Formats: sequence, structure tokens, C-alpha cells
Amino acid sequence: MFHVLSTVNIIWLLLALCFAAAFCLNRFSVKLPDRVEHVFQDFIRYGKTKENIKRTSWQLVFDLSKRYFYHFYVVSVMWNGLLLLVSLRSVVMSEAFPNWLIDILWSLTGRSRGSWNEIHLSTLLLQVLLWVHTLRRLLECLFVSVFSNGVINVVQYAFGLSYYIILGLTVLCINDSLPQSESVGFFNQLRWYHVIGTLFFFWASFLQHQSLSLLAKMRTDSSGKVETLAHKMPCGGWFELVSCPHYLAELLIYAAMSVCCGCGSLTWWLVVLYVLCNQALAAQLCHEYYRSKFETYPHDRKAFIPFVL
Repeated sequence: MFHVLSTVNIIWLLLALCFAAAFCLNRFSVKLPDRVEHVFQDFIRYGKTKENIKRTSWQLVFDLSKRYFYHFYVVSVMWNGLLLLVSLRSVVMSEAFPNWLIDILWSLTGRSRGSWNEIHLSTLLLQVLLWVHTLRRLLECLFVSVFSNGVINVVQYAFGLSYYIILGLTVLCINDSLPQSESVGFFNQLRWYHVIGTLFFFWASFLQHQSLSLLAKMRTDSSGKVETLAHKMPCGGWFELVSCPHYLAELLIYAAMSVCCGCGSLTWWLVVLYVLCNQALAAQLCHEYYRSKFETYPHDRKAFIPFVL
């Protein structure tokens, strides 16, 4: 019960509930008072989905370019690279975690300092996959994606920066909650679910990269030169099934990481729940935008999960 009510679990549960509530309010067109509605819509929308909502002049002051998305991944690559280095030194050189990091982990979990004396293979694997994921996303933002002139507000920007910091800490928080069978020699901890989860992770990553590449190609010519920043109706690949396969792939990536820790971490499942709610909201907003903009948009295409949502 103590672990269930840990600070890190409460954080992810509250985040999931907030985005689930926002999804329901938007999906079922629940009308809020005008002033609240304007702020609510400004907070849940970004990029193209902000185009058709009414915003006051004071809200425009807090706009930042959506191109700043790459800042999130720069922070993640640096921060989670640092945490990965600390873990590698612990495994290879038997060095203790620095006191500042243990103090943070204790505040998030309430567990003893000894909980991080031994790093499990699952924990290290998740750290590697998280770092690989954000490095790929950084490279895609810089060299693949073609961003329009869309915006995000400063609150969304600050949240995005904070997200990958707490996410990296969360990976370390699950170390003491992994299956007890892993309390053996480090390389003897390898299990079938590590292999399956890693393969699943790379397949989902390929799906996301393929989807983002298709979006980028709609704005470039055969040589890769940008021709337009206009939004076009997406097609090809998994876009024939859902409006936002890149969001679906994000959920699958996090689910794959849960498989990598034996599907036994409540904390990581709460992270997956948050990603589900967050990406479902973003996908629903994009889906509504496409349906309103393109008269020929396929009626049987779902927003996020094929044949379901």
C-alpha cells in the first residue's frame, strides 16, 4: 500500500486523470463558462488545432513556436543520458548513486537508500530505451519533420521540459519494485520479456518514424526541399486506419517498455495510462481538425486506435 501511494505514483495518476478529464470534456462537448472555456482550449491545443479557436490578445503573448519541441528532446538526451551514466557506473564500477539523486528518489518513493545499491537489468534497459527514443525524436525534429507556423503556449512548453526530467527519475523509481527473481547476477537477469519488449519497442519506433516521415513528405518535393507549410490530408501507411498513427506508436513504445520490466511495475503502468490519456486527447483534436478541414476525409478512419477510438 505504501508503494501504491508513493509520490511518483500519485503524480502519474493525477496527470492521467487530468488528461482523461480534458479528453471527456472535449469529446462530449461539455460547455464551460466562456472565460474558462477559452483558457481550457488554449491549454489543451497546440499547433494546427489552435487555428480555429478564439483567443484573447493576452493569451497570444504566451505563444511560443511549435518548432521549440526539439528543446524537450535536447533536455531529455542530456538529463537521461546523465542518469544512464550514473547507473552504468553503478553496475560496472559498483559506485554508489550521488546523494542528491538518492534524496530525490527517496522523496518520490519513500524507499530506503539501499534500494538503489543494486541496479536491475530491467531498469538499465529502460534507461537505454528511453535515451534511444528521445535521441531519435530529437534527430527527427531537426532533420525529418517540417514544422508549420503553429504555436504552443509557455505552460505547455514548461510542462514538456519537466516531463522528461520526471520520466527519467521514474525509471529509477521502479528499480525496487521489479520481480524478486531478478536479485541474481546482473547478466543472469536476462529474461524472455526483455527480448520481446525490446523488439516490440523497435517495431513501434519504426512505425512512429515512418508516420512522421510521411507527414514530412507531404510538405516536400522529391529532393526533400520544403514546398509548403500547409496542412494536407494524411494518407498512406497506418494513416489509412487512424488520423494519428505517430501518437498510437508513442503509446506502443511505452507499453513495450512495460513489457521490458516484466509487466510487473504499477508505477510504469501509470506512466502508460498517462500516455494513453495524453495521446488520446491530442489525437482526438487532430482528428476533429482533419474532419472539419477536408470534406473527403474518410468517415471510417479513427483518431487514435484502429477500429476503436
